[in-house]
Amino acid sequence: MIVKLFVPGEDADLVRTRAHALIDRIADLDGDEVDRLLNETIAEFAGRHRDLRGTFMHHFELVRHRADRADELSPRRRLLIGAYFTHEYAVEAAALCNPSVVAHPDQSGVSAGQLRVAVSVRQIGEGHLSSIGFVTAVVGPGTELAVTERAGPLIAGERGDARHRRDLLAAGMADEGWDNEVSAALLGSLPEAFDDATFETVIGGLPGGLQSLEIALPTIEQLRRLNAAGYATAFPANTALHQRVLWPSTPMESRGMEDARFVRFVGDDGVPVYQATYTAYDGRDIATRTLCTPDFLQFQIAPMRGPGARNKGVALFPRPVAGRRLALCRTDGETIGLTVLGDDARWGPPVPLHGPHRGWELTQTGNCGSPIETPAGWLVLTHGVGTMRRYVISAILLDLHHPERVLAELAHPLLKPAGIEREGYVPNVIYTCGALVHAGVLWMPYGTGDARVGFATAEVDALLAAMTPGS
Repeated sequence: MIVKLFVPGEDADLVRTRAHALIDRIADLDGDEVDRLLNETIAEFAGRHRDLRGTFMHHFELVRHRADRADELSPRRRLLIGAYFTHEYAVEAAALCNPSVVAHPDQSGVSAGQLRVAVSVRQIGEGHLSSIGFVTAVVGPGTELAVTERAGPLIAGERGDARHRRDLLAAGMADEGWDNEVSAALLGSLPEAFDDATFETVIGGLPGGLQSLEIALPTIEQLRRLNAAGYATAFPANTALHQRVLWPSTPMESRGMEDARFVRFVGDDGVPVYQATYTAYDGRDIATRTLCTPDFLQFQIAPMRGPGARNKGVALFPRPVAGRRLALCRTDGETIGLTVLGDDARWGPPVPLHGPHRGWELTQTGNCGSPIETPAGWLVLTHGVGTMRRYVISAILLDLHHPERVLAELAHPLLKPAGIEREGYVPNVIYTCGALVHAGVLWMPYGTGDARVGFATAEVDALLAAMTPGS
């Protein structure tokens, strides 16, 4: 459970906020009733959430403009108003699926042959609203697995200002055809990296001659909309990884953050960071976003731009290849492609790598997370959709130095749904958003039926030996 703001009336088909009347009724309660209701609520719910009183007071501040004589309300009455404007939301009440896995940033206390891992999951609640949750586990030695119990209250990250990039904003304006004198002037006045305050200062300083143009207002609105795609979110340091929830924080992801594909990325500077791509969904349109974090406490969120990032299923390579930033993608919805990040911060047109050609993948194919580096090449787990919309997992192998070359592929599924895995919220589906190799063993968390998550293992050498040359 997490706690969210609840405004009575806004959950109806015809929005009619009833906040003012509710606050008036609470204001009319006598003091003893206020104390009784508040004490009863805190006793029943405080153990389920962190700082419930702080949440109640925050929610009161969000609706205090609806309260007559708000300054005259006692602190306890304000808390009670906040309680009436709060509700619990079960983040995975509907479904749990599409995990990915990376080495955990904290490896203290593990024994020889073990690796602590961080597993991301797509969790879906009421209204089919997706968020990103986490699990901690220890793998090894061999195929031993220990999953940490997911106990304790959940907490959504606290939204903060991001450090925006001018080149990304310019790429977004170019993608949507907003190249004019106003956009050129504003982009030219921004530093390479900027915060929200600087952004608004630059807009406020637009020369009068440009402000009078008919295109000025819509151009500024477009700049604000695109800039809002980037933000930061953070968690308290004393929370466990499995207690943290990345919750939708912008209108463009208001209906969900879907299918995070995490990877431990090491750039030319040798400093490792954790990156992920995910799909932002607003109920109508999708857009690809990136997450970047050094520690799974502080997250920076930014958009991806360009033709290579215009569909679901983008997965980043774990390092540059010959000086190029690469990603797998699926821009046509059914073919795995390779895209390169250009100097203009846009992901270029993809090179097709692998399309549907076997019976179990004739509907579509796509990647199952970031490529895994092996001495033989880049191992890419794939998904295929066949008859009865059954999802299976297979694999291809890309050249280590020239990943646009497919060296080999499995001629059959590596994993397919069987038994209880065929049942669930979405039947006949198994899916993963990322795996890793530890001590020669491929570890793959995978969702089954969007109802549960399992782990599969395979010896990497045996998997590579089973692949056939060509594509």
